Amino acid sequence: MNYQQFVSAVEVRIKQQVKEGMSVCIQTTMKNNGKNRVGIMVSEKGINVSPTIYLEEYFEQYQKHQSLDRIVKSILKLYQEVRIEHAWETSVLQSFSKMQQKIVYKLIHAEENAELLEQIPHVCVLDLAIVFYVLLDVSKSGTATILITDDIVKMWGVEKEKIYNIAHQNTKKLLPPEFQTMRSVVAELLGEETNDEEEEDFMYVLTNEIRSFGAACILYDKVLEDIGNQLGENYYVLPSSIHEVIIVPESKSPNRIDLEDMIEEINDTQVEEEEILSYRAYYFSRKENRLIL
Repeated sequence: MNYQQFVSAVEVRIKQQVKEGMSVCIQTTMKNNGKNRVGIMVSEKGINVSPTIYLEEYFEQYQKHQSLDRIVKSILKLYQEVRIEHAWETSVLQSFSKMQQKIVYKLIHAEENAELLEQIPHVCVLDLAIVFYVLLDVSKSGTATILITDDIVKMWGVEKEKIYNIAHQNTKKLLPPEFQTMRSVVAELLGEETNDEEEEDFMYVLTNEIRSFGAACILYDKVLEDIGNQLGENYYVLPSSIHEVIIVPESKSPNRIDLEDMIEEINDTQVEEEEILSYRAYYFSRKENRLIL
């Protein structure tokens, strides 16, 4: 069966297995960079979490001969985990005073998200847009977030500038930056130890401690300045994804054209479409203390 037939079959199977009073429907959501994703949304009376579980990865499992029954069982198990871990009081969202300590920001590409930006408060910087969300919860299974829309801001009765100022203060506190060598990051992913006596690395990774929307760390006060002081020179910032950026000292970097060719190749072959941040290389000038496009 094709993807649409798979989605319909999953919907039917889940409806057959959930208890009375639960609602199951197909949900299409616009994600980053204009990409639409199709998922199953499960709602239950008395439970204030209605997660959308996206089905692309499950379809890949089906194509590799995973049975539909086992896939449906996995989806229902995931729903139960999210339902328990991320339960919260929906009425709280209506209260700006209760939400403001959870307001943070992230970076997305401005042009690729033009349609989305028509519906949400944002601030443009370089070729990017700063957008805002409520960080409800962080757990082993991921984060629970709500994108802040114009309708939410209107409900709160606050100005965009206030949202930005609050998010700017909160994000660095709730999502502290991490700056490591590329070698250290790779070793951590592989479960290996790094040798500090090895040859000096010339690529670094800047993200936040939960590795989610960590590219926004370039907006934090003094972070780029401190990196420049640590490196002792100007440097390039490469948009690896919405979750992290790569730092390359100017003295060890190829020219800008070659860097952007490398970014294009990586984006097109290794980064999920909805996680692409930009195709441009940014330059940090210590003298001007700012990023330059």
